[in-house]
Amino acid sequence: MRFHVILNRDGGTLRTIDVGKFANQIENTLSAAGHAADVIVLSGSEITEALRAATHKDCDVVMVGGGDGTVSAAAVELNGKDKALAVLPAGTMNLFARSLAIPLALEDAVAALASGEVRAVDLAMADGAVFIHQFSVGLHAELIRLREQRAYVSRLGKIWASVRAGMDAFIRPPRFAATLEIYGREMTVKTSAIGITNNMFGEGRMLPYADTLTAGVLGVYVTRARRRATTGALGVGTV
Repeated sequence: MRFHVILNRDGGTLRTIDVGKFANQIENTLSAAGHAADVIVLSGSEITEALRAATHKDCDVVMVGGGDGTVSAAAVELNGKDKALAVLPAGTMNLFARSLAIPLALEDAVAALASGEVRAVDLAMADGAVFIHQFSVGLHAELIRLREQRAYVSRLGKIWASVRAGMDAFIRPPRFAATLEIYGREMTVKTSAIGITNNMFGEGRMLPYADTLTAGVLGVYVTRARRRATTGALGVGTV
């Protein structure tokens, strides 16, 4: 198969390695598995345009190295196209890659993708827009907004920025009322956060990601926590 590989050098993991050397390793691994490949390394601001161009490339697979935001952008562009998406977990949490059971070590991930099979998985939609992991309203969205206001240059820096943003968000948690209609049943809730997820999250783990992406269901999560104390407890997993 022909691979077109796009690496986001601003991804949490790729910031900390020699990306040029890693690009050569990708080419060698794919070539050894009998594939042809071209690899480009771009900044985050260039990714969307590169993904749009990739839909017109003479290739079978578009491999994307970056975090869940980069992967989500790739899924939007490739949805409905005749090209497969290969996810290289080069971000901070790599939640979609975890759901796909892709090895998190970059070299192992490339080797697995080189010998893998193309399979269909679910994508979810909100207001006509595709998303791969979750669509959130309230506390989580506020946390992301606050995090992106902070500067960070590494994976650990992003994690620390997320922790600090979370602390700020929990100090003044948003509060709002929403009406949900699920299977014809309407309910009104007062909450600080709603999350709609691509399949149900697995239970009993710290990181929220789905065990399967082929069940064809949406997860709907509404937190009962609305006050500072209870949202703080939510942040450490006790609510």
